[in-house]
Amino acid sequence: MSEVVTFGEIMLRLTPPGNSRLAQAPHFEITFGGAEANVAVMIAQLGGSADYVTKLPANELAQRALNELRGLGVGVANVVRGGERIGVYFLEQGASQRAGKIIYDRANSSIAAATPGDFDWERIFQGARWFHWSGITPALSPSAAEITAQATAAARRLGLTVSFDLNYRAKLWSREQAGETLTPLMNAVDLCVTSLEEARTVFGIRIDENTPDREEQAARRLMEKFGFKMVALTQRQGALACETSWGAMLFAEGRAHFSRRHEISIVDRVGAGDSFTGALIFSLRRGDAPQRAVDFAVAASCLKHTVTGDYNLVTLEEVESLAAGAGGGRVQR
Repeated sequence: MSEVVTFGEIMLRLTPPGNSRLAQAPHFEITFGGAEANVAVMIAQLGGSADYVTKLPANELAQRALNELRGLGVGVANVVRGGERIGVYFLEQGASQRAGKIIYDRANSSIAAATPGDFDWERIFQGARWFHWSGITPALSPSAAEITAQATAAARRLGLTVSFDLNYRAKLWSREQAGETLTPLMNAVDLCVTSLEEARTVFGIRIDENTPDREEQAARRLMEKFGFKMVALTQRQGALACETSWGAMLFAEGRAHFSRRHEISIVDRVGAGDSFTGALIFSLRRGDAPQRAVDFAVAASCLKHTVTGDYNLVTLEEVESLAAGAGGGRVQR
């Protein structure tokens, strides 16, 4: 059994080549991904142990997704097979002032149609120390929300550390639905990963944007409202689809810890936030102090922007090097 367990939906990703638009795509590039699967892959790529839990149909397409996860070092023994289909999403990569676009085709996917009886959380969590989920999973269906609630309750009862990435998706549910569903689950969460915009949208945490310490204030309010032990706020700035300024703050041990900022030319931004969360979990699990943990996590997510696909296929050495201040993009010989 792995130390970290993640739970959510993995999807087939179909992407036009290069920066082609969906309307002109001659073919699609096939990859797989999903928030919690991306987190598990990040942890495994860094040398940690992670299991991924979901429900997938018993067909060749779903088997390919599992084979890829297994090949990347992620445990999939607790994946339930059944249901009708794997969810699909179409990604149109943005360019310059043209924003990227995602179209979902995930209704009635196997995980959305799953029932609470499909998952034995007492057995799944045997030997585990950490459980991670995101706000995407309970947005899939009422039954997925119920399963998530049972998982978080079992994790809390068994003494696991629980992390949660808000990951609000307006195409899946309204902010009112999100707040109503997620709020009761927050009492089981130790680490919350979000952004100022998401915290405002879903949880009503309003901070004046001109306030110098707005991230710290938001983190304190979230901790006061929900009892979180740690709050991580990602910080993205940029007006172009192909460039971004990226950083984060981790509020832990009574104060705010800010990472250095990275100026990035983007190859693929999907999964960058999940890479941050996965690397943060890995770093905290190995005992890193908060400052080192947030620097490490931001470095990992910075590198994800340069890797195509949802998964962050980088090494521990590459992340450590960037976190320590190396970089520049010179060829390594």
